[in-house]
Amino acid sequence: MIIDAIQNGIVIDHITAGKSMELYSILGLGELDCTVAILKNVTSRKLGRKDIIKIDREMELDWDLIGYVDPSITVNIIRGGELKEKRKLNLPERIRGVLKCKNPRCITSVEQELPQEFILTDREKRVYRCIYCESQAGA
Repeated sequence: MIIDAIQNGIVIDHITAGKSMELYSILGLGELDCTVAILKNVTSRKLGRKDIIKIDREMELDWDLIGYVDPSITVNIIRGGELKEKRKLNLPERIRGVLKCKNPRCITSVEQELPQEFILTDREKRVYRCIYCESQAGA
């Protein structure tokens, strides 16, 4: 299998094996008009198995969203065929527009235009709580 090197674009690396499709969907990569390559279950010395996504153009990414899906991810920005920037991600302190509050009494159930927003309350267990009603949402 031959996957061409990227001249200008983004490589999302160290994705936990099996999570690349979730990330592909959440980031809306299917709507792009450029080449997007997904490599699943690639052998990795550090992780055993990992997924990789290569995007053949630069674009704005939601770092918090990517960190929420998988905090072990590394994002590489490629320009002129060379690595220009490497970012390691973490679980974000706040996440907006991804989780939905499950509490039927939460104000977000009644006021549909309010953004669904959660704050990280337990980093080890990846637990977030709604900022309005404090209901728990597991990651």
